[in-house]
Amino acid sequence: MRVYNFSSGPAALPESVLRRAASEMLDYEGSGMSVMEMTHRSKTFLEIIREAERLLRELMNVPLNYKILFLQGGATLQFSAVPMNLYRKGKADYIITGQWAKKAADEGARYLEARCVSTSKDKNFTYIPADGPEAFDGDADYCHFTTNNTVYGTRFASLPETRAPLVADMSSCILSEVYDVSKFGLIYAGAQKNIGPAGLTVVIVREDLIGNALPSTPLILDYKTHADDESLHNTPPTYAVYIAMLMFRWLKEQGGVAAMQRQNEAKAKLLYDCIDGSSFYESHIAPRDRSLMNILFFTRSEELDKKFVKEATAEGLVSLGGYRTVGGMRASVYNAMPYEGVEKLVGFMKDFEAKNSR
Repeated sequence: MRVYNFSSGPAALPESVLRRAASEMLDYEGSGMSVMEMTHRSKTFLEIIREAERLLRELMNVPLNYKILFLQGGATLQFSAVPMNLYRKGKADYIITGQWAKKAADEGARYLEARCVSTSKDKNFTYIPADGPEAFDGDADYCHFTTNNTVYGTRFASLPETRAPLVADMSSCILSEVYDVSKFGLIYAGAQKNIGPAGLTVVIVREDLIGNALPSTPLILDYKTHADDESLHNTPPTYAVYIAMLMFRWLKEQGGVAAMQRQNEAKAKLLYDCIDGSSFYESHIAPRDRSLMNILFFTRSEELDKKFVKEATAEGLVSLGGYRTVGGMRASVYNAMPYEGVEKLVGFMKDFEAKNSR
């Protein structure tokens, strides 16, 4: 029996995508082999990676003066690659809204002056700072921020106002809502939440930001290396690229990113309405900054939180435990989570409240 998987990542994939991959496991389109086995230099795989790029460009309306790169190393490796490639004057702005944003800034500080221009640490990252353009250094090489905070459940509802190129870690919300890519200098995202399996990282970078990496930058971290070789400088994560292609096809069939955003907003509303309408559950996040992807909630005690997660798991609602430093519950409702899964969770929440609120 398939469960409803609320994991923050690696996360659920649509059943139709998994079934398609299963049907092609031993023989991809008459090749006599799995994509997992074929050389990345083959005509067949070239067609796969080029379709993946074409579909992603279409889904996100990526302008022609941006390169799409399929890389390895996770989003974490981009914490280093970004300052190495975008270094110009040796200083960058970072907005610290959670654990991953702080890790990006700490790594950036190894290569340049990484200035924390804004943070929500004072309230345990439960809101998004609303700083105006005066907070930012318009002369910075770039301004880095994390669009959606997986650990703490917050989201940038609007973009930072800065003249510096915007660099966004979009790992947990890429393809879940519409973004104007032309507003960014660079977007990067680990695949394991809304794109496919762990092992693939997508980078979307404006062409004028390519080709000026620090001299000490390893060849494999230089965006020019991968742009020039169409993401085939070394062996890419071939099977992950294939699953990403299937995911992009699925997203297009669903109506594209705008349609997914409407579905995600409906799922989030259903869950937040349950939390807000209860005296048993609570959310610590400022309402205007609530994530559509990672929804945190708590009961009145840690003991009840643990009981909730255990009993939910028995009902086929899995991976609802909050991050280890935060606690409570976290429901990650990425694109592949159907509305019915959230309905079942809300039904369980109401039953659990009725049984434990005495």
